[in-house]
Order: sequence, then C-alpha cells, then structure tokens
Amino acid sequence: MSKFVAAIDQGTTSTRCMLFNHRGEAVSAHQLEHRQIYPQAGWVEHDPLEIWRQTERVIVEAMTKLGGRASDIAAIGITNQRETTVIWNRKTGRPYHNAIVWQDTRTDRLCSELAGSEGADRFRARVGLPLSTYFSGPKIRWLLDNVPGLREDAERGDALFGNIDTWLIWNLTGGVNGGAHVTDVTNASRTMLMTLDGTHWDDEILTIMGIPRAMLPAIRPSSDPNIYGYTLSDGAFGGRIPICGDLGDQQAATVGQTCFAVGEAKNTYGTGCFMLLNTGTDIVPSKHGLLTTTCYKFGGEPTVYALEGSIAIAGALVQWLRDNLRLIDSAPDIENLARSVDDNGGIYFVPAFSGLYAPYWRSDARGVIVGLTRYIDRGHIARAAIEATAFQTREVLDAMHQDSGVELQALKVDGGMVRNELLMQFQADVLGVPVIRPRVSETTALGAAYAAGLAVGFWKNTDEMRANWGVDKIWQPSADDTARTKLYAQWKKAVTRTFDWVEG
Repeated sequence: MSKFVAAIDQGTTSTRCMLFNHRGEAVSAHQLEHRQIYPQAGWVEHDPLEIWRQTERVIVEAMTKLGGRASDIAAIGITNQRETTVIWNRKTGRPYHNAIVWQDTRTDRLCSELAGSEGADRFRARVGLPLSTYFSGPKIRWLLDNVPGLREDAERGDALFGNIDTWLIWNLTGGVNGGAHVTDVTNASRTMLMTLDGTHWDDEILTIMGIPRAMLPAIRPSSDPNIYGYTLSDGAFGGRIPICGDLGDQQAATVGQTCFAVGEAKNTYGTGCFMLLNTGTDIVPSKHGLLTTTCYKFGGEPTVYALEGSIAIAGALVQWLRDNLRLIDSAPDIENLARSVDDNGGIYFVPAFSGLYAPYWRSDARGVIVGLTRYIDRGHIARAAIEATAFQTREVLDAMHQDSGVELQALKVDGGMVRNELLMQFQADVLGVPVIRPRVSETTALGAAYAAGLAVGFWKNTDEMRANWGVDKIWQPSADDTARTKLYAQWKKAVTRTFDWVEG
C-alpha cells in the first residue's frame, strides 16, 4: 500500500519536491534555485530547460532521502508559479524562447493596445481579470509576434503553450513521446483566455489576441480522478505514478490551509504576496481592484471561486536587498538588521518594481523610498522593507472587505516570510486582527499533495485534510493603533509618489 503523496512545487526562484504522509507531514524534501534572467529593464525570464533539469534533480534527491520506491507514492500533485509563459515545440521538446515570468512588463504597450477605448476592464466580466502585463495571454501574443517562425508552427499545431504546470506535466508524462498537454482550471484562469465558468477557452478573446486555439492545453479539474497521465518507468521517480493534482501556487496554498468554507482567507508571503478569500460557488465581481479567479475544482464537484489580491513584490524585495544592494548576506538576516532600530525612522519603501498590482493596477508605477534624512541607516531601510509587505497586505484586505462585506476575524499565513516574527507581529498590528501560522507553513506544496491524494482516495474528503491543520503560533495585534492609523496613512501617501513614472 502506498504511504505517501508527492508534490512538485515549482516557484519563481526555486523548485522543490516534497513527500507527505497521511497526517500532512513532510517526510522528505529537496529544493534547488534557478537563475533569474533580466535581459533589460522590466523584463524577467527563466530557462524552461533549466527548470525541468532542476525538477528531475529534486525528485531524485527527495526520493533518495526517503529511501523510497515509486510504489510508496500514491499520486503526484503539481503546483507552480502562475502566469509564467512557456511555448515549446511538440516534436522536439525545445522551447522557442525563455519563459516570460509573471513579473515581466514587456507587454505593457500591447495591453494598452488591446484595451483600446474600452479600457483595462475590457474582458473583466468574462475572465475576472483586468488587462495587465501580469497575465499569460498578452505574453503568448508577444512571443507569437516576436519569435521568427513561431506563429506558423502554432497555426500548424506544432507549438504548445503552457504555464509551468503544463510544461512539467508534459515532460513528466513522456514529452515528445505522448506527453499529456493539460492544465487545470486555476492555471487556465490566469491566462485571460478562459471563461470564468471554468469549462472552455474563450474563442472571441483568442481571436482578438491572435492566439491559435491549437496551442492551448486541455482544461481539467484541479483534483482529477481521471488522471492527467503517468510518470515514466525510467523517469526520475523510478516508476509509473499517477499525476492527478494541479493547482496554481496561491490556490494550492488555499487548499493547503484548508480554506474550504466561504469567507475563509489565507495570505502567502513568497516572492510576491497573495491573499485569497473563498467565495464558494459564487462568482463575485470586484469593484475595488481585486481579481475574480477560480479557487479549485475537485473532480466532478462545482468549481469554487475566490477573490484575490495580488502583490508583485514581497520576498523579492528582501532578495533584491541581498543580491543587488548587498545589504544582507542571506534573506533571514533582514529580521536582525531591522530589529537594530526601533522604527522605520520616517521612511517608506514602496517596491513597485513591476508596477503596482492590487488594488491599483498601475503599470506606470515604479519603486520609491521616501522620507530620507541623514538619520537613516541600513536598519531603517531593512525595517521599511519588512513593513512594506504588511502595508500592501492591509491595502488588499481593505479592498476585500469592500467587495465581499466579510469582516476578517483572523488571517491564516504561510510561505517563506512567515518565519520572520517581526513581520508577523507588525502584520497583526497593521491589520488589527490575529495572524495565525500553521504547523506546516509551506502549505503550497501540501495543497498540491492534497489535490492529488484526494483524486486517488489517499484522503477521502476535505474533513480528513482539515483534521491535519493545526496552529503553530498566533500573533495578537497591539493595543497601540499607531501602525494601523498614522503609519498606514503615511504609507498611502508614499504610494502616490510611485504613479506616472513611466510615460507613454
């Protein structure tokens, strides 16, 4: 009898394989970073072949650490950086171009052209999203327009598109030798090309964007008893295992946090920061800068939806301070440096490196540090960077309340940054509600495992998953309301200084 479920978590900066037991505990894991490629200002790329090689390596290492065999694994779930766009040749398996990452802004002018006189909300009623450089559809169009020979191959059916989930599933299930070309409703919902009912690609939008339908993968449930495909007997897992779970990373974290009830929300602190609120089977349009998106679909059950607030830069700001400014040697060092001062010294850091996402959607914005005086030192910059993530989360939560009317009683948190206790306490202070970290803080991989395990009966239902969830730590908000009043007001003022930086 199989004892574990495997999850492949392919993120913006790294790839890992984790193996979970029935209690939702990680029993083995291995993780490797991959390169961030910046061809010019505002452009961000990844090498899809490097990501695939890293995926094979982390699988082998995680299985080796476990001392396990393929027969020990009941199923495999995939979770991935969403919107990051790959196009490859079905006959050779070679990408036509580096993957264009979700943070990339090269499609800004194209998005403006597509918006036309109707504006950025031209397709929002149909797909739940504003026209933005964030999403996959405009990235596909850019590649079709700029890579010689690609459009002709796409129209012949030789070029395949996928977000990273699709790329990995295709390779894991055979690649050029019959690999499955599939995605799930959550990833499909981030392309701007899928109708919100989660069943099909929108032919009219495909025509407007000039994208051949033959490129696109089949849309499947996030947890699929019908199985997407099987790993190869001579592949990295060393045997045939069903792949039957697929969720975009933020939806995976929502499942991993067991936010299965309407009104339950989670916030993931990773490269970016993403808050999702479960709205059940109701599609809730946003009037305050949020995204209406699919949350998950389990087998033949109705699709569940969410409101999402997407923040482009969170952990990426810490990485930037480490790699670009050499302010710290490693990411965890940011907390000690920030604790070297009592407050932010009056400075605010708005990291609009890729424009501003929710709730502003301003692609013309760029990052600023405001309030600088001779008093400011490295500690103040570190503290302002940490506080930026908490302030951005507050903006998203305010918009979520305006759209849904739900008063959040507590915030479930996960992701790499939740180990930063200074951030977690400041987050509670800025929100005015408790912040709760679960025992398993890396819930993205767990959510992918849950989706796959549910499909094969490893977990019988969502109640079994809920039983695995437990509290690790709770941060209560301070009685002093300075963070959520005076400091937040100053932050809002700082944000306005980022507007209109990019012209034309």
